[in-house]
Amino acid sequence: MVYKVGIIGPESSGKSTLARYLAKRYKATLVPEYAREYVERKGTTDVTYDELCAIAHHQIEEIEAANRSPLTANPYIFDTELIVSKVWFDYAFKQVPEWLNEAIERYPMDVYLLTYPDLPWVPDPARYNGADAIRLELFKRYEQEIQTLNIPYYIITHC
Repeated sequence: MVYKVGIIGPESSGKSTLARYLAKRYKATLVPEYAREYVERKGTTDVTYDELCAIAHHQIEEIEAANRSPLTANPYIFDTELIVSKVWFDYAFKQVPEWLNEAIERYPMDVYLLTYPDLPWVPDPARYNGADAIRLELFKRYEQEIQTLNIPYYIITHC
């Protein structure tokens, strides 16, 4: 199995910048944030339940592809992953598909880097909400999910 690093956190907290930096620094394979690509193609952050299902299924395919890759010393860096989708299902639709919970258990990351929302909000057409209270709430939800999995994680702050 390859070593997988999941970078998760609220919007505009430095995930993509961190993911690109780590991928370059460690010659890792970067798996970009698929939800961003999807929303940018669609032209709106209004995503339906079925569309979020499609995003999560795509994320599962990316993790499966990483797991099938030849063993190397270079890790995979996931700029967001299934926990983000799970929290968004709950936040936006108040329900999480059971298949997603099963996939999170079946395809765990080896470590998580959880970005704290201490950077200023930067508006972006692919971002949903910049309210500090919501960003902090999402951060706490992500942390709870990681703790439930009992996987090592580190909180990344920006001094």
